[in-house]
Amino acid sequence: MKPPFIITVDGPAASGKGTIANRLGALYGVPVLDSGLLYRAVGVLTRRAGKDLDSEQDAGGVAMTLTAAMLDDPEFRTRGAGECASRVAVHSAVRLALRELQLAFARTPQGAVLDGRDMGTVICPEAPAKLYVTATPEVRAERRWKQLKGQGEEVSLADVLEDIRRRDERDGSRADSPMVAAADAVLLDTTEMTIEQATDAARRTVEAARARWETS
Repeated sequence: MKPPFIITVDGPAASGKGTIANRLGALYGVPVLDSGLLYRAVGVLTRRAGKDLDSEQDAGGVAMTLTAAMLDDPEFRTRGAGECASRVAVHSAVRLALRELQLAFARTPQGAVLDGRDMGTVICPEAPAKLYVTATPEVRAERRWKQLKGQGEEVSLADVLEDIRRRDERDGSRADSPMVAAADAVLLDTTEMTIEQATDAARRTVEAARARWETS
């Protein structure tokens, strides 16, 4: 039996990958996993419990208790949650604890879209369709700043750009599952694109991959 058709959408924060992943999920009628939300949840819950975000033991212990039913907290979508996520994501114990949740989602019989930073390199390296979505730090910072402003968070654009650069460095240099494009991923630079243009480019990439998958 042929394995399910999996689409991985990796890339840095505010590149547009989340919106693209959700639109692809809607287009193909398959569930979408926002893996970043798992790490945000672990980070916020670790901090909320008064534990150390930089302690592998503390953060790993929290990750082991995480379930899908715990992911609806609006705090997980805040700027602070993103910083917490990047800090706990460096811990191998956290990544190991969350890996089975992600793998289980990827086994969805009808297929799935996986949004993250290591979906195409670690979680589903065998995925038939892989995208790596990026944009310049300045453009990504402006997008995130507008998003945060829309959520009622008061923050300067300069601070958001600093956050973006710090997270890029941390996510790209961690020893376990660093944020890198899979060798066979299609690079999608959305710097000069509207979200509609980026989604259409992603769709065309996935369609080509799906055609190859169906005849393999």
